[in-house]
Amino acid sequence: MSRSVMPSATTSLPLASLVDAGTIAARNSSRWRPGLAAAGKPALHSEVFASPNEAAGAGAALALALDDWRNLPRGEGRAGGRGDTHAGTHGEPDARPILWVQTRDAARLSGRPYRAGLPKEMRDRLIHVLADTAQGALFALEEGVRCRDIAWVMGEIAGNPKALDFTASRRLTLASEKYGVPLFLVRLDAARDLSSARMRWDVSSAASDAPRWNAQAPGTPVWRAELFRARGHAPGEWLLHEQGGALKARRERQADNDTGALNWTAGLQRRRLSQQA
Repeated sequence: MSRSVMPSATTSLPLASLVDAGTIAARNSSRWRPGLAAAGKPALHSEVFASPNEAAGAGAALALALDDWRNLPRGEGRAGGRGDTHAGTHGEPDARPILWVQTRDAARLSGRPYRAGLPKEMRDRLIHVLADTAQGALFALEEGVRCRDIAWVMGEIAGNPKALDFTASRRLTLASEKYGVPLFLVRLDAARDLSSARMRWDVSSAASDAPRWNAQAPGTPVWRAELFRARGHAPGEWLLHEQGGALKARRERQADNDTGALNWTAGLQRRRLSQQA
């Protein structure tokens, strides 16, 4: 009878097998950056956590939504759109409406959309829905992402209502990915709970840079944005602002070793050690 030979402890192993899995994941994960939608499919369901005292949530969510929309390649999730330049029609501008859903509680905290203050691409095609309850807002959001004749959907919900549980979040994710309509849900004064959103941000207002010609004039809005959960992207922090109609991002701290990636790796290492104990 043949005897099976057990490998000894000194058997040489590939170098990759000795590297921590968290380190490999952090190294191979692509960093988020503005314009990423041009390189591949964007995250169609995103959440933005923000305080209602700074008016940063809706502003940052709009900046992220416009960045994805402006950088989508032709035909990317745009089937059924009317005159959409990304759908490969005749070069006409995207005339599809944008749906903005708020609960009454959220509207009291952040105010309703001011049409004249919106970007030019949105002023003439905004559909605003004011829902009495979180259940009504979730219904409107899900119906919105199921309609391919809508460019994208914005939502604002205050707090952590029971209706917005993981099941409801999963329904929104599946519908958004099935029909290719992006959803940006602003969570005002909410705690980080379970969610299936593909990108989850925590944003706050940051100091604006001084204007070039008049130091006393208001500066360009700046948001401090923390990406604390994302599929395919390591966590990180950026300062976001718009420049020349495009979203720009810069690191608040420039360093070779990114703090978010290190924390992410350390968390995976601690989880592995606790499972082995």
